Amino acid sequence: MPEKVSGSFRDPSGFMFKHGAKLYRQVNQKYREDYDLLMTSGLYEQLTKSKTLVAHKEVDLQLAPLPDIAYKIIQPEMVDFISYPYEWCFNQLKDAAILTLAISRRALEFGMSLKDASAYNIQFQNGRPIFIDTLSFEKYEEGLPWVAYKQFCQHFLAPLALMAKTDIRLSKLLRLHIDGIPLDLASILLPASTKFNFGLATHIHAHAKSQQRYADKQVSQEEIKVRLSKSSMVALLDSLLSTVRSLNVKTIQTEWTDYYQDNNYTPASFEAKRQLVKSFIERVEPKKVWDLGGNTGEFSRTASDMNIPTVCFDIDPGAVQQNYDLVKQNKEKFMLPLVMDLNNPSPDLGWHSSERESMQARGPVDLVMALALIHHLAISNNVPLVDVAIYLADLAENLIIEFVPKSDSQVKRLLASRLDIFPDYNLECFKKSFETRFELILEQKVPGSERTLVLFRRNQNNDRAKVE
Repeated sequence: MPEKVSGSFRDPSGFMFKHGAKLYRQVNQKYREDYDLLMTSGLYEQLTKSKTLVAHKEVDLQLAPLPDIAYKIIQPEMVDFISYPYEWCFNQLKDAAILTLAISRRALEFGMSLKDASAYNIQFQNGRPIFIDTLSFEKYEEGLPWVAYKQFCQHFLAPLALMAKTDIRLSKLLRLHIDGIPLDLASILLPASTKFNFGLATHIHAHAKSQQRYADKQVSQEEIKVRLSKSSMVALLDSLLSTVRSLNVKTIQTEWTDYYQDNNYTPASFEAKRQLVKSFIERVEPKKVWDLGGNTGEFSRTASDMNIPTVCFDIDPGAVQQNYDLVKQNKEKFMLPLVMDLNNPSPDLGWHSSERESMQARGPVDLVMALALIHHLAISNNVPLVDVAIYLADLAENLIIEFVPKSDSQVKRLLASRLDIFPDYNLECFKKSFETRFELILEQKVPGSERTLVLFRRNQNNDRAKVE
């Protein structure tokens, strides 16, 4: 039976659904004219050829879950991993904003307008952003304003401005406000100096005041509608583009961005660890890999360089930004860097807590790597080792994990300012805890260090009660 994808229920033009392992979209009769224009105008061909819009093929209409209102059934190309704006670094969000504006401007050349400028319409595939909502285009009508203007400002411009001008951590507001950061809130949080920046003054501060002016008044849409010529629409898009391009964050030096220059490895032991990780990956032969706490992606690339789609999660936005910049610089196709706090990972969000999936719901995968991570979870955050094992067993069938002992300088660093209340934090207890959920396949000391690399395979019976 077809299963609707919960994140697309709001659009009257159509919706996503799954049939078996395949993903489809029903195009409703309501969207018939706009769909035909998209497909015949040349816009679809140009955007898909440039790989800025996800391609699709039309399939049997009999697959329609709601045949009475169906016009077409299309099967879009699959994206390796669905990510969300609150998981992106600054440059990812900026590139997504630039692509949205570029597509909107290009649509005008073909007599169409982008009616939906949601950041959730962008995904990252093959190392670059791509627009995934085929039904976001409508026939352009001369004189009408850009209906997605407010949405673009809330989803893109406001968070980018807050990250660039106030604090990089304010990107987390996107998780709290999944329909975009309210402009009045952004206006309050931005420094006063931004009122002298033409783009921010216009598109955030003045825009916020305009919204407030009409918020408590009973006025018709016709009264507040602004007539906008096509040339003015282009000027608006160009102004937004100029404003977005002007926003930057300095090279982010945060706590862990220089981790690989400040660790216990000699160059020889570092390379030995890399080769061990590679041999473990080759033994597993995974189709997808998640690297938890992957920093700038040094060891994630052991997998992605083998053409394995790899998601590299890290809590540090500076490290994720450096990783993403490397992806762009080297034109990497199999690496996706994301910001993620494993102690507070992305939850199920939105209507019925099902519009945006949790991190865990987007798994499990064939292989999870957790290198130099266990001490942060067990010591920094007081998570018992057995609970770490239970969680990781829910994420993957196979696990490559590095145990970092108390004698390691990184652990000493964590214990320097707190009482050592972790008598069970040792290799023996670590293996015992993980063997409640996993079978130990390989164990190897990392040459030139006191660390141990372990390959686990999840037990077939992973439903046993949580060990107390």
